[in-house]
Amino acid sequence: MPARLSPVAAPYDPLVAAQIERLRPPGALPLSLFTTLAHNPRVLSRLFAGGLLDAGSVTVRQRELMILRTCAQAGADYEWGVHAALFAGVAGLNADQVAATRRDNPLGPDWSEEDLLILDTADALYAQGDLTDGQWAALSAGFSAEQVVELIALAGYYRTIALFCRTLRLPMEGFAGGMREAAA
Repeated sequence: MPARLSPVAAPYDPLVAAQIERLRPPGALPLSLFTTLAHNPRVLSRLFAGGLLDAGSVTVRQRELMILRTCAQAGADYEWGVHAALFAGVAGLNADQVAATRRDNPLGPDWSEEDLLILDTADALYAQGDLTDGQWAALSAGFSAEQVVELIALAGYYRTIALFCRTLRLPMEGFAGGMREAAA
């Protein structure tokens, strides 16, 4: 499907240019998500002001599992592909594990109990926007309160990003493979 909004073309307003440069992957062109959201510099700035890709209370692997599964559940090819391409290797996820994050049932690859807990949490938060008491007990037994809050924040934040990606019909970045390709 064609994109619903064309990205804002350079030259950018200086504040937008600084924001886009800060968010640009090393050696890559600015991402379509950022240049498209530049239609509203305030939204671009506020949405990515804090970001959650810095060193937080969860590991890169935990963060990326939550992001990949949330984006997969939301059908956000664009964002799933960006994270699969840029962060999955750094997170220690192999190709089978990355592909499994987009399946209806992600079981199959060698997942740790912690990995499975994150995948289950992502599924529950996506489907119900909540956790059962049992899921909450398992999550809070496996992670600190600080980590639980971060995992929930990641699920909510990337559900919002997925909404932008799908609604704007963002085309895949040249360096990123989509969900369909990863499942093959």
